[in-house]
Amino acid sequence: MQSAAFRGTRVQPFVACAPLTRSLNISRRAAPTPIRASLLAPAAPITVRGWDGSESGTQNLSLIVADPETSKGLVHRYLITVRQNMRAGTASTLTRGEVRGGGRKPYKQKGTGNARRGSTRSPLIVGGGVAFGPKPRDWTIGMNKKERRLALATALQSAAPDMVVVGSVAEAVPEVKTKNLVAKLESIGVFPMEEKVLLIVAEPTEAVALSARNVENLSVNRAEAVRIYDLLNADRIVVESRALDFLNAQFGLDLGEEEPEVEGELSHTAA
Repeated sequence: MQSAAFRGTRVQPFVACAPLTRSLNISRRAAPTPIRASLLAPAAPITVRGWDGSESGTQNLSLIVADPETSKGLVHRYLITVRQNMRAGTASTLTRGEVRGGGRKPYKQKGTGNARRGSTRSPLIVGGGVAFGPKPRDWTIGMNKKERRLALATALQSAAPDMVVVGSVAEAVPEVKTKNLVAKLESIGVFPMEEKVLLIVAEPTEAVALSARNVENLSVNRAEAVRIYDLLNADRIVVESRALDFLNAQFGLDLGEEEPEVEGELSHTAA
């Protein structure tokens, strides 16, 4: 029943929100805050050495790297992605329904003093199935191509202090001889028998690959396919001069180009 105070009163629609918002100049969506996704790292000089150990100048490494605030997490996520995608996912066990046998009740229900059994393939019995065991699955996870590229470039730039540039490795090691390759590396101050070494070459030859595979702490990567795990795991990194030029061209800026503007592409917006 309607109250006497409100009987005959016309209810006005609620329209105060829009005028109030306009009068106070309040926006429903705040202005986007620009976030810098990448930047060009300052040129890092790397010593160039001859195979006799003499210094012959320096070469610079300057790549487009991630913002310092996000670089650590980006590289870590790329490493986790690579390592997890290496999992085969072939581990498999049999459940009690997949183990052969067990169809007959092993003994009668009562009178034996034993626990009640309906099958000899129970997970509680030796020879039975496995409860909650692994089954084949796909462990692959994805990561954006631009993120992977930026993470690898960031890791390469951060490893510049541990790098040394050399000439052609194929000319220094023309035949398959592990002893000769180790001696060449030791002549430039890199000791693969005592520390973890990554050798980045432009075009690997069979002689270099076979000479290096017998050294546990030595890994060989092509410049166009540097593995993030080998890069982060290495104590010293030996880079061919041509390989360093490729890395600068692939992950840096070409001469005459300007640094790409990415502030407008990535932004956080407060609702």
